[in-house]
Amino acid sequence: MITELKIEKPIHVTKPKLPDFEIYQEYIKGIWENQWLTNDGPLHERFKESLRGYLGINHLELFTNGHLALETAIKALNITGEVITTPFTFASTVHSIVNCGLTPVFCDIEMENFTIDTDQIEKHITSRTSAIMAVHVFGLPCNLERIEELAQKHKLAVIYDAAHTFGVEVNGRSIADYGDVSMFSFHSTKVFHSIEGGLLSFRDGDLAPKLKALKNFGITSPDSVDYVGTNAKMNEFQAAMGLSNLQTIDEDIHKRKLVHDTYIEHLSSVEGIRHLPNSMENVKHNYSYFPILLHDQETRDQLHESLKNYNVFTRKYFYPLCTEFSCYAEYKQDMPIASSVSERILCLPMYTELETEIVHQICSIIRYELGEGR
Repeated sequence: MITELKIEKPIHVTKPKLPDFEIYQEYIKGIWENQWLTNDGPLHERFKESLRGYLGINHLELFTNGHLALETAIKALNITGEVITTPFTFASTVHSIVNCGLTPVFCDIEMENFTIDTDQIEKHITSRTSAIMAVHVFGLPCNLERIEELAQKHKLAVIYDAAHTFGVEVNGRSIADYGDVSMFSFHSTKVFHSIEGGLLSFRDGDLAPKLKALKNFGITSPDSVDYVGTNAKMNEFQAAMGLSNLQTIDEDIHKRKLVHDTYIEHLSSVEGIRHLPNSMENVKHNYSYFPILLHDQETRDQLHESLKNYNVFTRKYFYPLCTEFSCYAEYKQDMPIASSVSERILCLPMYTELETEIVHQICSIIRYELGEGR
């Protein structure tokens, strides 16, 4: 360790973006004035309309978090039997499938961008398969065209776990406009957040009444409960935070791009780093994460631990694979690409207010710890 490289204050892998307090305060004043805290309040409806405009989509519903949004999507689409998904994702993705009484069927990933390998999906399709739940990883989109082809060929529903991809566009089209349903997480660690929160975008406008009912206990009128629903409504304080952060989202993404570009500039030639995030053609990125791949698991783990000595805290994300969790031991199988990536992946600090000078310092530490300059 080089003592002079140690950073004074801890730098965590992520840090919530908070708006100017005065902006948030102005929004929540109205909550005290109208005494409306939840159940489709005025801020909720304003937030919903603002997102519709920003994302360029027609149909959406807001939720208290992304996980319940994902479960609600499964129920609204009447998914049954088996759902093909990826093991290289956050636990919530698989939990949503299992919590709805369905069977997850795991497919390996592509090395290029860590998303589900569309060349392998078809071999997992059986007579019980009813949907594909693909995951856009680290802000990088799946092979959307191929998934669409497979879904049409086999008459499958497509749900995208788009938790990482708020604001991403593909060929000038919002990523929220793909699949039957896409779920976005507004958790505080994301590029865009509403403290907690989630969004479902969907093609079929006829889904709206069902989604709205399912997130409110299945209630369809004051005297009718037509579905076995849950309580997944977004409240006014969340909507106020979302409205506040939406004002600066383009600037925030630009700042993240500067962090991303600084990492690329200083780490792309470092021996021992085997993978850096790829820029994909015709994709407008949101720079949600900065993952690197190390040579092997031992090197990854050593770097993860040694960086703590410098006050730099990284994350082995996603590690372990979902198929390695004890609750999913029955699904454990050989996933060579996903296993290799999971054992070597390390996400470096990435957030809107991360100063480029600190990024320079982090890069210097990494280069030293990987053997440069020793």
